[in-house]
Amino acid sequence: MTGKVVVIGAGVVGLSVALAAQARGFAVQVVDREGPAAGASAGNAGAFAFTDILPLASPRIMRQAPKWLLDPLGPLTVPPSYALRIAPWMLRFWRACSPARVRASTAAQTALMDLSKAELEPFLAATGTLPMLRKEGNLQVYESQAEFDASLPGWRAREEHGIAFRHMAADEMAGVQPGLAPRFTHGTFTPGWYSIADPRDYTLALADRFRARGGEIVIAEATGLADDGVLTALGKLTGRVVLAAGAFSHLLARTLGVRIPLETERGYNTTLPADAFDLRCQVTFGGHGFVITKLSSGIRVGGAVELGGLKLPPNYRRSEAMLKKAKAFLPGLRTTGGQQWMGFRPSLPDSLPAIGPLPGHPNVVCAFGHGHLGLTQSAGTARIVAGLLAGEDPGIDLAPFSPARF
Repeated sequence: MTGKVVVIGAGVVGLSVALAAQARGFAVQVVDREGPAAGASAGNAGAFAFTDILPLASPRIMRQAPKWLLDPLGPLTVPPSYALRIAPWMLRFWRACSPARVRASTAAQTALMDLSKAELEPFLAATGTLPMLRKEGNLQVYESQAEFDASLPGWRAREEHGIAFRHMAADEMAGVQPGLAPRFTHGTFTPGWYSIADPRDYTLALADRFRARGGEIVIAEATGLADDGVLTALGKLTGRVVLAAGAFSHLLARTLGVRIPLETERGYNTTLPADAFDLRCQVTFGGHGFVITKLSSGIRVGGAVELGGLKLPPNYRRSEAMLKKAKAFLPGLRTTGGQQWMGFRPSLPDSLPAIGPLPGHPNVVCAFGHGHLGLTQSAGTARIVAGLLAGEDPGIDLAPFSPARF
């Protein structure tokens, strides 16, 4: 296969697509206004959350949302100054929470997860990054019998899709992760939850491999799309286009007259020194909307959702609130010496990414909107998008992910 491809976005999805297209014989350029790993690909929790098949848009979230929204530093918040602007997106999100839509989204998400898991280790091996993979699992913890019971329908749905897990009482949880506060009475361990040593280092390693194979990364802002390339501050880059610009992707789609309801989940975290706690696996505090993860660069405490767009200044009180809770939940955690971060997660209202041709523009292929799951679904998305460029069967039904579905 020959031809020229321009990938917009040097995050984990864009670089994974670029490498997969290179492997099929395309000449590939990547363009990014800041360079590799400058956004959410650097500051995420580092998880390959293949068991996370349930869409964020669900009746469960709709039940929890009113309580969460009352707390400006809680798991879900909408800044008052952004509430009117996001109202149409929230209406679409609400419609996606119907039982029938949730079943369809779960089936589609599962198919993409299965493909992504199957593609991951071959992709890591091909890019020389396999030693970065960790298989330490995830422990979801609950503070009461009622909270645990409320989680069971979700676990039954995972069981139907063949996902392995084990429910635990407090004594067994202590064997998996010592040091949890006694307030946590139940837990569920999922061994199939993988992680990467450090998401920033991983993304930079992909960039290095891409360059070593002859690829070029252009540091310039993409200002618009054309059917035969990308307009940038440095001039036009010609070729077929892959739009993988994360939370900025919808702005570029508009330059071709296509409106896609992408919103920005602003995620916060604090990365503590590596010796801040003896963390054995990733721990999810689902009732509080955050996780704690062991990375090679330190202990990362982060998560939650702030639907606040791209322009509002960061509210690092959210990071501080999560860190305060983490100290209460893991009393031995040392919370000094941390580094705060805020990044943009690109989210579509039905919790599924946009993968496929931009409506009316077959030479522009979309690969964005993965929300919390960009790293998780990066290898699968790369397989699909590079396959589309090469005229291959995508391997799964792409109708649920079509950018034209809106």
